[in-house]
Amino acid sequence: MADRMPAVFMGHGSPMLALEDSDRTRALTRLGERIVERHGRPKAALMVSAHWFTPGWLVQTEEEPEQVYDMYGFPQELYDFKYPVKGSPELGRRVLGLAGEGFAVEEDVERSWGIDHGAWTTLCHLFPKADVPVVQLSVSRAAGLAESYEAGRRLAALRDEGYLLLASGNVVHNLYRVNWGMPEEGYDWARGFDGAVRDLVLARDDERLLHADELPDYKKAAPTPEHFLPLEYVLGATEGEVPEVLNDVCDLGAVSMTSYAFGV
Repeated sequence: MADRMPAVFMGHGSPMLALEDSDRTRALTRLGERIVERHGRPKAALMVSAHWFTPGWLVQTEEEPEQVYDMYGFPQELYDFKYPVKGSPELGRRVLGLAGEGFAVEEDVERSWGIDHGAWTTLCHLFPKADVPVVQLSVSRAAGLAESYEAGRRLAALRDEGYLLLASGNVVHNLYRVNWGMPEEGYDWARGFDGAVRDLVLARDDERLLHADELPDYKKAAPTPEHFLPLEYVLGATEGEVPEVLNDVCDLGAVSMTSYAFGV
């Protein structure tokens, strides 16, 4: 078994992903099985989800985080879905121990959040038995592309301690331009931007990715930054590593499901 745990960026798309049995969900299930087979079961997973977007960094330390249904207008079946994962106070405290200049992370003492749908809709396929504890780290509004990357560099040490690093977002996420009549299809600009980012990730051109907001169609792909930023955390935690690409598709015209698994 390899000693170093992987780091994975997962495109999560619609919350209905939790109820899917599709090529994309089966890819996540196979990925989880490979992680356990090759690296052993992680002590816990640190999850950076686009759906916990806060003024600064917050990290959870509770033993039993609440499942958060932070979405509206979906079938009742989705709100009845349970993913009873445990937390890891040990991992939360370890993240607090990594705080320093450029990474001013604080404990979520008010327990203001839980395991949100950016997390559980992917985790339920990655680890269907909910047998890997999960701690969420928020995406900081104050941190841009470079600062999020540097936070990832600090978090890289966790991979050598038996912790899995996960991030959930979308390289392309423009709900204003979603077209429900385009399942597993993307507009030309969405596929073009997603492909440009993929090429840079595979080439490990981190310098260009630190300035991804200068790429053509970034404003269309990420009209708000919270779904793109989780990728930077994973890039910072995997310097020099080339990933496996999973679920390399655009969906609903303007949502990219492209995922990157490093060190698997």
